[in-house]
Amino acid sequence: MIQTNIFNKKTPPSDQQKKLFIDFLFEHLEQYGDPKQDIEKCIAYALENRASFGGFIVALMDNETLKGVAIVNKTGMGGYIPENILVYIATHNGYRGEGLGKKIMHEIIENTEGDIALHVEANNSAKFLYEKFGFTNPYLEMRLKK
Repeated sequence: MIQTNIFNKKTPPSDQQKKLFIDFLFEHLEQYGDPKQDIEKCIAYALENRASFGGFIVALMDNETLKGVAIVNKTGMGGYIPENILVYIATHNGYRGEGLGKKIMHEIIENTEGDIALHVEANNSAKFLYEKFGFTNPYLEMRLKK
């Protein structure tokens, strides 16, 4: 039976759980992932261990098996910039197609106040899931890397 756990500043994960989440996201985000230190920094922002507006972590557990993780950071903004950004979401690559992504998205939507933004590459198959939840692509994102 899958159990959903929500972690935040008031109910933080243990150091062991944080390491598990970092390793999980690093492995299961596959080609869409980031270095472990960036994932760790995102967790620190969500838990307000760094100067931030907070956020939360969603973890799906089936007994001792971690099957999905998502991290949402609050932006401190609203209106033209959504109040929340879904930074990371991944399901275990051995259990895809079981509706885990859908379950995580429901938890994220239920646990946020305000709008939610996310970045997804055009060729990412998860794009279809996000569109089913009502996410749209009204803008073209542009970045200047310095």
